[in-house]
Amino acid sequence: MDKIRAIIVDDEPLARRGVRQLLSSHRDVDVVAEARNGREAIRAIRELKPDLLFLDVQMPELDGFDVLREIGVSAMPEVIFVTAHDEFAVRAFDAHALDYLVKPLEEARFADALERMRERIRSVKAVDVSRKLSALLAMREQERTKQRILVPTASGELVLEADEIDWIESDDYYAAVHALRGRHLIRESLASLEQRLDGSRFVRAHRSAIVNVDRIREVTSEQGETLLILTDGRRVPVSRRRRALVTKFLRQPKN
Repeated sequence: MDKIRAIIVDDEPLARRGVRQLLSSHRDVDVVAEARNGREAIRAIRELKPDLLFLDVQMPELDGFDVLREIGVSAMPEVIFVTAHDEFAVRAFDAHALDYLVKPLEEARFADALERMRERIRSVKAVDVSRKLSALLAMREQERTKQRILVPTASGELVLEADEIDWIESDDYYAAVHALRGRHLIRESLASLEQRLDGSRFVRAHRSAIVNVDRIREVTSEQGETLLILTDGRRVPVSRRRRALVTKFLRQPKN
């Protein structure tokens, strides 16, 4: 069998190096390129047409799912996803429509995933893989739609994407969504919003506030009270009950 041509996609150099090191003992795999982000990955896939892709799930701007959507199922090589803590990906891949590896990578698990990819490449189950990949993309799109927030306006509705939201506070029977340099009122509880927003990107600071972790510039303490300082200077207090949880959450490594 010809060598398996692979591309490694991850925004972390150490992560890419780790995959290379694990591949060093698998002589039938040839790494033809590395990519630091989704844009580079799309260009490399279209130019080199690899057999296998080690694809990071969470990356800036374009994530792993965006890469799949841009390339399309008919032109996509076999994929092994790499993830740090994306519970959605782990659940979606349980049926082995695609394979996944959880960081830090384990040698035995890596070898198992690679062997499954070898078998799949040999068997050329293109139709089956395309069907399952389409279902996965549909699930991802449903997940994204759930996280969009619709704000009623005089002329219709304003669509707020999750990554446009800075933070959300309760306001009587409403929630005030701070996004796009504005304050937008919607009739939905914080509990409901917390359930449908991405738990790896949003944290409940106290019963009246949810914060986008990407907007947190500093964590400070004043007179025994913990405060989150956001990029726009807003100071959001952290309740005593949630202090340990928020601190633990912020210390988790980003993928």
